[in-house]
Amino acid sequence: MRRRTISIAVVGSGFSGIGLAIALKRAGFEDITIFDGADGPGGVWRDNTYPGAACDAPSHLYSYSFEPKPDWSRRFAEQHEILAYLRHCADKYGLTPHFRFRTTVTDAHFHAATGRWRLHTGDGGVHEYDLFVAACGQLSNPAVPRLPGLDRFAGTAFHSARWNHDHALEGRRVAVVGNGASAVQFVPLIAPAAAHLTIFQREAHWISRKPDRLYPRRRHALNRRLPAVQRLSRLGIFLWFELVLNPALVSPRGRRVLSAPVRLLCRYALRSVRDPRLRRRLTPRYEPGCKRILTSSEYYPALNRPDVAVVDSPIVEITGHGARTADGGRHAFDTLIWATGFRSQDFVAPMRVFGAHRQELNAAWKDGARAYLGLAVTGFPNFFLMYGPNTNVGSGSIVHMLESQAAYIVQAARLLAGGATSMDVRADVLDRFDAAAQERLSTSVWNEGGCDSWYLDADRRNTNNWPGSMTGYRRRTRRLDPTDYHLEH
Repeated sequence: MRRRTISIAVVGSGFSGIGLAIALKRAGFEDITIFDGADGPGGVWRDNTYPGAACDAPSHLYSYSFEPKPDWSRRFAEQHEILAYLRHCADKYGLTPHFRFRTTVTDAHFHAATGRWRLHTGDGGVHEYDLFVAACGQLSNPAVPRLPGLDRFAGTAFHSARWNHDHALEGRRVAVVGNGASAVQFVPLIAPAAAHLTIFQREAHWISRKPDRLYPRRRHALNRRLPAVQRLSRLGIFLWFELVLNPALVSPRGRRVLSAPVRLLCRYALRSVRDPRLRRRLTPRYEPGCKRILTSSEYYPALNRPDVAVVDSPIVEITGHGARTADGGRHAFDTLIWATGFRSQDFVAPMRVFGAHRQELNAAWKDGARAYLGLAVTGFPNFFLMYGPNTNVGSGSIVHMLESQAAYIVQAARLLAGGATSMDVRADVLDRFDAAAQERLSTSVWNEGGCDSWYLDADRRNTNNWPGSMTGYRRRTRRLDPTDYHLEH
């Protein structure tokens, strides 16, 4: 039975923050504040509005298990529909009074004397809470390379995650730096408008065709009348990821068995590129899955256009009206779009978090980000992360992982409400978990596949991916073991 009312701060209002707040409310907690510097909920699905933005996990799985949506318009939902879904969830579960939008948390300090966190906001406010959760995500801070001459560029430049909708691309000479998940979605849509499009790729990706399709109205009606149909669809997708794709990434044996079929599937898609020399340049030299396997049925055909060029040589300098590459080539353009992903190791940036001994979190992570189950860090009591280190999935839906984390944090909240004033994960527990995770990751395709990816930090430590299955993570987080923590009452 709860003996005291606790206050809870959540930073971030994407899938993580919304899902956690709903779980906390369903468990009876009401003193919840959700901070976000933007003007509305949605996280990455609010921020990424580039043309063609969509999810590459099937809609029925990329949604909360407790809030199925029977009328998804297509198998792979687009940005506007996912954002509408998140807003629907926030409204339905009564989160509106808990949001504090246009409020950025600049730094947070744990005070051992009170067992509370003191949060400082950009508007000069100071707020105290018993439990503090960073739900900032791994893919929220755009990464822009620091190239020489960038300040001299006379044209318009923006990151795909901060798309400039006021800048018309018609008749422009456009450069896209990067060829990852975002680029393969928007390149086919902007290529017809641009006078010329140059794509600078650092490394080729394995890309398969996207099995997308519209759902007919009769499917929506069937989902409503027989919810079991949608649940079975979700289960089937889940099992495909768990039993087929996940072993191809994590298990050395699974890699050997499934590598050849994945190569064939992706090379079949690559056949739509007519130029054999370009096909060779678009064929990766690393093992499938080392980088995220992309899905698109439109990207390769777009490269057949005479006004589209792919450049392999790295950019060494941005000039006033274009770029110079390492092979001496000069490329003219007046619009520069960064499709360079995110600072995936900055789990709480730009916020600064100071623990029990006044140590800043990034200093604690100077040798690489790590957290017990991706959730708790020694020296930072009453603090949890969502989508923290080593909780990304190489195949599947991150929403499944987030629901597991939310259930675990609810248990932590109950411990604090039951009389504990401080809970700090034991150093030996974190050390054992991290050592086991890194050992298992060492034989995964992400570490051994022969590529550079956002999963690895500068020291090639895998700080992002979970070294197992989604069901394995659910099992590990199902029950919070109090003996894993130093508890004070």
